[in-house]
Order: sequence, then C-alpha cells, then structure tokens
Amino acid sequence: MFLSLRSRTRLLLSLIALVTVIGGCLAVVAITPASVRAAPAASSNHVFLNCVTVRLCTDVAESDEAFGQYVGHDEPSNLFYSNTPGSGNQMRWLLKLPSDPPTEADGMPKSSKQSFNFQLHPAFWFGMAMCDTQSDPNPGRVGCPRDSNSNIFDNPDPNAPDSISKHPGTAFMEMQFYPPGWASLPFPATSCDATKWCAALNIDSLSRDPINGTVLNSTCQAITGEEYVNFAFITKNGHPQAPVNPVQSTLATFTPDPNKDLFMNSGDLLAVTMRDTEDGLRIDIQDRTTGQHGFMVTSAGNSFGQVKYAPAPSTECTNIPYNFHPMYSTSTPHTRVPWAAHSYNIAFSDEIGHFDYCTGSTAIPPSQFGVSCPAGDNEGVSGDREPTDGEDNFCFPASQSTLVQVPGCTGTNAGFDGVSYKPLWPDGNTNHPTPIQFSSPLTGENYNQNYSRSAFETDLPALEASCTITSANDPGCTLIPVTDDGTPADFYPYYSTRVREEQCLWQLGGALPDSNLFGKNAQYGTLLPQVHLIFGGMGAAHILYPDFNQTIHNPCQLQV
Repeated sequence: MFLSLRSRTRLLLSLIALVTVIGGCLAVVAITPASVRAAPAASSNHVFLNCVTVRLCTDVAESDEAFGQYVGHDEPSNLFYSNTPGSGNQMRWLLKLPSDPPTEADGMPKSSKQSFNFQLHPAFWFGMAMCDTQSDPNPGRVGCPRDSNSNIFDNPDPNAPDSISKHPGTAFMEMQFYPPGWASLPFPATSCDATKWCAALNIDSLSRDPINGTVLNSTCQAITGEEYVNFAFITKNGHPQAPVNPVQSTLATFTPDPNKDLFMNSGDLLAVTMRDTEDGLRIDIQDRTTGQHGFMVTSAGNSFGQVKYAPAPSTECTNIPYNFHPMYSTSTPHTRVPWAAHSYNIAFSDEIGHFDYCTGSTAIPPSQFGVSCPAGDNEGVSGDREPTDGEDNFCFPASQSTLVQVPGCTGTNAGFDGVSYKPLWPDGNTNHPTPIQFSSPLTGENYNQNYSRSAFETDLPALEASCTITSANDPGCTLIPVTDDGTPADFYPYYSTRVREEQCLWQLGGALPDSNLFGKNAQYGTLLPQVHLIFGGMGAAHILYPDFNQTIHNPCQLQV
C-alpha cells in the first residue's frame, strides 16, 4: 500500500474504482466493468479488493514487473524462527490493542502535537505462509503438501533438486487489525467504528507464472485482480457474512457488521490462536478483557477459493473452492513466500505511511470523498507544512472523521514526510497513542514452546527510489528513508521490549521508557540476499536485496 518515490510520476492509476460510504467508513474497492461483469464467474454486484488501488496487500518483490508500476507498502516487521515441528502452522500470540489520547468533547484534538493510531497505521497483522496451487511460482503444476518442509525449494540453480523453480504455489495470510478513527480510510472497513477495533483474515495470492512468463488473462484480472485476496472478517459465529473469494465477493464482504463481527475496545488484551485443521487454518480471537470470542476457518465451506490459473488467450475466470492450509512445518529463513518482498513466514508487521494532513483555505466538500488535496492548500504536520503535491490522494474533510476532527489524505505518503515519519509514535508522551504490545508466539500442542530466534526486518530498500535492490552494497539503500526534500525522514519506528508483570512484550514506536531499544533503527541490520525467479526465465533465478534484516536470539520469550 505504500508507493515508492520511483513511482511519483505514476500516482494516478487508470483503474476503475468505487468510493462508497458503508457502515460509518469509506471503502475504496474495484468494481468490474459492465463488459466484464457479465462473465459467468462474477455476479452483477461483484466487488473485489484491488491490490493496485487499495494497497493493503502482500508486497510483491518486483512489483514494477508484475504490475507495470511500483505497488507496495512500508512494513517494519518482527519475524520469529523455530525448528520445532508445528511452529510454522500452530501458535498463540498475546496482543494488547493500543489506545489513543483523548480529544475535546467536540472531537477536536486537544493539541496540534497529538497523534492517533489511524494516522500511524491503517492496519497491523500477524502472518503465515499458505499453500495455493494456483498461485506463483507454479500455478496449476505442482502440489502442496500441507504443514510440510518438503515445500522448501530455494536454490537459485534451475537444475538443482531443490531449485526454487520447483516451489509450490504460495499465498500469504495476514490476520489484520483495524483501528477506530476515520470514516475515510481507502480500504473496505479499515475503520470499522468510531471507537471500536475489528479484524479480518486476508489471504493474498499472485496469479502469475514467472517460469513461463505468463499472467492471468485480462478478463479475469478485471474480476479478481492479478494479486487476488480472500477476505473475511472475524465473526462471532465463525461464518463469513458474504462470499470470501475474489470471484464471488460483494460489497457485503467488505462491509463491517457490528451484529456479526467481533468488535474490540482499545486497551483490550487478546489471545490470537492459529492452528491448522482438516478444513483449513482456524484463527480464534479471545478477548480476555470482555470475554468475547470470534473465529474464522479458511475452508471451502466458508467460500474460500482459488482463482483458476488461466492465461491468455483464455478468458475463463473460475473460483475453485479450496481449503487453505499452512505451507510449512517450521518457521525459518527458508520458509518464505517466493514472490513476496519480505522474507517471512511467522511474523508480526505494521502497515505505515498512509496519512498526511490537508490544510488551508480551501475546504474539501463533505460530498466529495476521495478527492486530491486542493491546489493552494498544504500537506504536512504543524511546523512542517508545504504545498500539496501529487501524492495527496484520498483526501477528506474533518467533518467525515469519526474519532477526531482532522482533515487529511490517506493515500500513499511517497515523500516520507507524513505522520508515520515524524516523532509522533508511542514514546511515553501522553499526546501520542500507547504502543501496540504483543508477545512472542508460543507453539507446541499446548502452546508452551517458545521460538528460539527473532529478526527485525523492513522492506525500505524496495520502497526507496535511490535503492536498486540488486546490490548488497548499494549506498542508496538507507535505514532512514529520504524525503521528497532530499533529506532523511525525521523518524522511522523501531521495536523494543518491556517486561511487565514478569512477562516480556514487544512494542513498536519510539524511545519508550524502561524498554530495550535494540539500537533503535540500527536494529534492522543489513541488506538481506533473497533468491527470486526471473520472470519468463524458464526457471532461472537471481539474487535481490529488497529488505534490511537482522536475526538475533529471541530476547522476549514468554514464561510458560
């Protein structure tokens, strides 16, 4: 979802989109054209999550090649490694949802120095690699035994027995959490409620064959997208509120329903349990503060499905009912998604870089959702205002806010100068939110085994225009991104740990009191080599460096 500087000239996308107010939030979702809607695979009210427009999907390593432009998002991440069988498909996390600072009674900020969760991150998530035999890198050709390290193929030699060219088709699951706050974030239900959190299970797949250099036919791409998503809110009864798969999904799929979906309060303590079952991955969220519970199973019975891989000249667009299972037995540097920019399997990640202010004399009419920040107005936080530019899209007036009355833009902050890149993160200052706090995961039959190692990782190299991602010594790849003014960003968030009540929790933000900061931004380490297939290279591969990574002994293991 974060657009790199390399694509500033291509910010305006020639894609069909619908901007709709739904359930107190704003959805920006792709609608199939009338000429395509008549296809047998899609219903007349079909709506799908377009990863190029919406940008809340798994980042593709070479997205310029896949989409004709850079499509990605800024994700500071925390990875977890274990050689214990099952650590790649069964674990439990503890999560404390962050809280926002108070506003005035009329919803106005108490101070220009305040910041809120929706400004820092429209979503954060726990992740896992999944089987999808219709996805990159071997759509329709190679089986995928579930929960098995026999799926590890990462040798760049196309003639080797473990060549990456033999890797099964892979998807990535993101268990996403959405903060309260704005009525206008550019994603279905990103803000589910004025004061409540909600959560949705996303499975991202890539309908592309890098070995033969083909992609899903354009007729079907207009219905599902090339990077397609199965999307389901976590519901109280475990049944989706509408079709989940991208061929059959409707507006109701992406519309939060407080009567069916699990809504949570800021500050609630959650237990998030993931485990494979015969019917697919099951995720349970137990709210230990309120006693509420929600879950979802990635089963064909719950309308999860693959998009049948059919390149041109075919025009077929078929949903294949499918039980999505975890791909690997363990979680190591070898258990990754071959087409993704990040190297992870079991991980926590934040999504940042999406909010900037739109201020000035020209008010955005409340009826005009999603317009650009008007010419003559300014972007930027107080003390760092400058004229609006081409990156200020999906902008909304303060009157459309549901938590705090502020105007702003929620498109990509390509200049690295919005709220996410200012020292407005949790740092103990009461004007800032409290931090996201989460435990290291526990695996094992009784969820009593720690992961031995962790890693800090960020995909900044894939985002920065100055970084080629082709060299391990590229000076244009920086741990602090460079703004559109040519200077380093004022801030980039980092991970820390804090022990409370004899238990260690991870945090993301700034210099939080009584915390181990792991060298602040230096924690992200050095450029990480990864094997990626060359599109159309008949199995040939090359080494890319889309991430910074540092792996350490897990310093924040839970007492069990």
